[in-house]
Amino acid sequence: MSTSTLLQSLLRHKAWANEDLYAELAKLDATAHATERHAAIRVLNHVYVVDRIFAAHLSGTAHGYTTTNTTETPMLDALREAVAASDHWFCDYVGTLTPQALTEDIAFTFTDGTAARMSREEMLAHVATHGSYHRGAVGRILAQAGGPPLADLYTAYLHRSEPQRRERL
Repeated sequence: MSTSTLLQSLLRHKAWANEDLYAELAKLDATAHATERHAAIRVLNHVYVVDRIFAAHLSGTAHGYTTTNTTETPMLDALREAVAASDHWFCDYVGTLTPQALTEDIAFTFTDGTAARMSREEMLAHVATHGSYHRGAVGRILAQAGGPPLADLYTAYLHRSEPQRRERL
C-alpha cells in the first residue's frame, strides 16, 4: 500500500469513525448526562478546530484561530455537519497529492506562536492520529455514561468497508 493510499484509508477511517461516534453521542440523554455530553462536545470541537487549522496550513490559507478550541461550545448537530464536511475535504485533498507534494515541507506557526515545519504527509498523519486519540477519550466519556463501547478500530473499518478481507486465502 502506498503512502498516499494508506493516508486515504486512514482519513476515510477517521470519517467513518466520526459518523459512528456522533451518532452514539446524539443518543446520550442531554438532561441526564449534560456534563458528560458537554465535555464530549468540547473534546470533539477541539479536534475539529485542529483539523481546520491543519487544512489551512495545507492549503496555504489563514485559519483565523488563536487557540485550539473555541470559546463557545457548538450545538452537536452543527458540529457533526461541520466535521463531516471537514472529513470529506481531507479525503478529497489527499487524493489530489502527488508523491512529491506529500513530502513537501510547509512552514507554519502554531496557535501559541511557535514556528514549525512539517511535510504534508506528516500533517495528514497528525490529523488522522489526533482524531483517533480524542475519539478514544470521548468513547470513555460515553462508556462512563452507560453508552456502548465503540468499535472504531482501523481493523473494524477495513473489514466493514471491505468484507472480502474476512475471506481466507
